[in-house]
Amino acid sequence: MAGKKTRAFPTAMDKKRGRSDATSSAGCSRSIRRRWNSPPPLSTPSPSSRFSDLPSDVLMRLAASFDVPTLWAASMACQSWREALRPLREAMVLLRKGKEYKHGRGRGIARPNPSRALEYFLKGTARGSALAMVDAGLMYWEMGRKEEAKSLYRKSAELGYPVGQCNLGVCYLEAEQPKLEEAVKLFYRAAEAGYAPAQYNLALCLHKGRGVKCDMKNAGKWYLRAAEGGNVRAMYNTSLCYSTGEGLRRNIQQARIWMKHAADGGHRKAQYEHALNLYASGDMMEVFVYLELATRAGVTYAAHIRDNVRQLLPQSSLDNAISRVENWQPSQFHLAT
Repeated sequence: MAGKKTRAFPTAMDKKRGRSDATSSAGCSRSIRRRWNSPPPLSTPSPSSRFSDLPSDVLMRLAASFDVPTLWAASMACQSWREALRPLREAMVLLRKGKEYKHGRGRGIARPNPSRALEYFLKGTARGSALAMVDAGLMYWEMGRKEEAKSLYRKSAELGYPVGQCNLGVCYLEAEQPKLEEAVKLFYRAAEAGYAPAQYNLALCLHKGRGVKCDMKNAGKWYLRAAEGGNVRAMYNTSLCYSTGEGLRRNIQQARIWMKHAADGGHRKAQYEHALNLYASGDMMEVFVYLELATRAGVTYAAHIRDNVRQLLPQSSLDNAISRVENWQPSQFHLAT
C-alpha cells in the first residue's frame, strides 16, 4: 500500500465549511451588486427651504399672537417669512401708536383720544394681529358696544391668544344667559398658556363650582400659580388658602407672606389684614401706613383702628408715615420663575 495515492473524501465538517464559504461568497457578490445598484441618498433640505414651504396663511395664523421680540425673531428665519409677516410687523407699529392715543402719552399727543386709538387698533386688527383685536375689543367694551367687543375677542381667541380667550370667557360669565362651561374651557386654555388672570378666573370657577364641579384642591393650585404670575387678587386668595388649610396645606408663614404681597400690590382688604398681622410686632408706624392705605381705598372699618394707632405715634413718626402714604405706589409683581 506504501506509495499508493489515496483520495481523501470530504468529512461532514468539510461539507459544512464548503457550504458556508459558498454562501459567504454569494452574499458578498449580492452585497456588491446592491452597493453599486442602490440609488443615491436623498439630500436633506436646508432649514430655510423647510421654513419657506410653510404656507403664508398658516404662518400668519401661527404668528398672530406673537409679541414684538418673537415676531421679529420669526421674521429673521428666512426671506419668505420676512415677507409673509410684514402685515403683523406693521400691526405692531399701529398697536403702539394706538396705545399712545389711548393713554395720552406720546410724541405730539397732549391728551387721551379714544377715537383715534380705536382707529389704530382696528388697522392693526385688519392686518391680522390678535393683540390689536383685544385692544380694539376693550375700547368697544368701554363704549358699551359689547357685541362688537365679543366678536373681536372671539377672533383673537380662535388665533390662540390667551388674553382674548380670557376676555371672551369673562364675557360668557357676565352674559344675561351665562355660558359657564364654555367660559371654563377658555380659562383653562389661557391658564395652561401661563396667563395669570385666566389662572385666577379658573381658580374662582373651581372654588365656587361655576361651570365645573367644586374642587378646592385644584382651586388652590391655580390660585397659587396666578399669584406667582403677579395677580394681586390671587395673592390674597392664596393667603386665605394657606391660612385656613383649604386648597393648600396650612402654612401661617406663607399666609402672611402672600398677604403682604397682596397688600403691597394694592389689595385693600389685604392692606387691612396685613396691618392687623403687624400689630403684634409693635411697629406702629408700619401698622398706621397700611391702615391709612386701606382707609383711603374704602375699607371704612379700618379708620377706627387707624385713629387709635395715630395717638400712639410721635409727631415725627406720624409725618413720616403720612409722607409714605402720599408717595405710595402699588408694587408690580412677576414672581414666577
